Amino acid sequence: MSADWIAAFGMVLSAAFVVVASLALLTAWQSRRPEARVSLFTADQLATVFLFDGDRLLDATPTARSLLPEGEDGRAWTGLLARLGPMFPGLGQMLEGLPVAGQMMIASDPSVVPPMILQGEHLTGLTRLTMIDSSVEQRQGVADSAAMTALQHEVLAQRAVLARAPVLMWREAEGGRVIWANHAYLIRATELLPVGEDLSWPLPKLFEGPDGSAGRLTRIKLQMQGGAEWFDLVRVPMGDEVLCYALAANSAVQAESALREFMQTLTKTFADLPTGLAIFDRARVLQLFNPALVDLTSLSPDFLISRPTLSSVLDAMRAKAMIPEPKDYRSWRKQLTKLEEEASMGLFEETWSLPGGQTYRVIGRPHPNGALAFLFEDISSEITRTRRYRADLELGQSVIDAVEEAVAVFSQGGQLVMSNLAYANLWNHDPAVLLSDASIGTLCAWWRDHSAPSLLWDDATDFVSSLGDRTPWDGEVRLLDGRLLVCRFSPLAGGATLITFRARTMAEATGPVLEPLGSRLRMA
Repeated sequence: MSADWIAAFGMVLSAAFVVVASLALLTAWQSRRPEARVSLFTADQLATVFLFDGDRLLDATPTARSLLPEGEDGRAWTGLLARLGPMFPGLGQMLEGLPVAGQMMIASDPSVVPPMILQGEHLTGLTRLTMIDSSVEQRQGVADSAAMTALQHEVLAQRAVLARAPVLMWREAEGGRVIWANHAYLIRATELLPVGEDLSWPLPKLFEGPDGSAGRLTRIKLQMQGGAEWFDLVRVPMGDEVLCYALAANSAVQAESALREFMQTLTKTFADLPTGLAIFDRARVLQLFNPALVDLTSLSPDFLISRPTLSSVLDAMRAKAMIPEPKDYRSWRKQLTKLEEEASMGLFEETWSLPGGQTYRVIGRPHPNGALAFLFEDISSEITRTRRYRADLELGQSVIDAVEEAVAVFSQGGQLVMSNLAYANLWNHDPAVLLSDASIGTLCAWWRDHSAPSLLWDDATDFVSSLGDRTPWDGEVRLLDGRLLVCRFSPLAGGATLITFRARTMAEATGPVLEPLGSRLRMA
């Protein structure tokens, strides 16, 4: 009996050990399994229900999640409104008032088949949205039809967008066969069909030519019955197929043609200008120049055609002694930077005296989009004439300064244009300092204040201001220091007047005294 008890006890102990080991293995296996996602709608998996805390998605049923973009839980509220907004008119306004109303119910648009109802509840800060198919009472049918309706609505909307797009779109299979095309493509294909022939499958390929690089624009001309149309072709590979887009480029082609013609017109115009022209873009690269620039700068056309920079052009000009030689190269480089800055502000204008004897006027002007235009004008002959004219004036001034008599020359308008040194010494003033105020009226007033009373100055004013033929005449006036002056008034060419003042000598003082012109006229 004792042996039987021992055997029975051993069997029980073995069974208990097996049970404990099984439980341990089961626990370890369960711990390695991934945790199932906990959902508040575990018992309602077939419904279309969303639960939001503000804009943050807390939970949703599987059918509801199928309506949201994948991997965008953080923007689920925005994505849901974008998906359901077209289906339920006024959804956005009703959701804004839901926290106040507490409940809402909105029917779908009549175009939505089957019709749907969206219920909303706002409790303790949470928003619950439920989609219900009003034509199906069974729960499983509600869930399936809600998701299917939303997907069908999205497909129809995308088809409408593709059909009404003004851009030509089509798909090509291997070999270039057109396997799908939108409405704009089909219209062009129909217009190119012969008279009496209908569009059939396979669809015709409108654009022939090289495929080009993927994603890059290739401009192609399509010859239509009403004229040529230009398109920019974009090809995007998608597996074994290629998505093709043809963007209308007629406006771009016309603009480029107009720009090309305008540039040709400008080029022809600039070619006849004697002024050298150089236009640099915002990167200071030469974009346009005329033949006069080649003649004035002695730069080779090959160098200018290579589109050098502004610094390179000025360096080349300096190498050919076409820029005033600076004292040191470093200051000259700084001057180039200043030149560019001033030209960009429209302030640069200088006169360059070159080592070869030429004189250039250089003007820098800003152009749109940060461009710069430089004008080079040879003013050597103008400078020579100016210098010669200035030398003639200086010579004439030297001549009249050598005359012993005081001389004053007035223009037709009565303005003093010249006087000599003897005049300044006689009347104790130099009218050349204030030529703008040196008129016959102001000078006669000065003469009257420094001489004895006489009608001579009134006659002088009338003579200088009068027009027509005039006869020279003489008159005398006595200065305040007692000297007697002989004044002679002579007409000059162009209506000018010459007045000379000479002190009368002792020998002449015994002769008759000359009366003013006005006095003689009154006595007569």
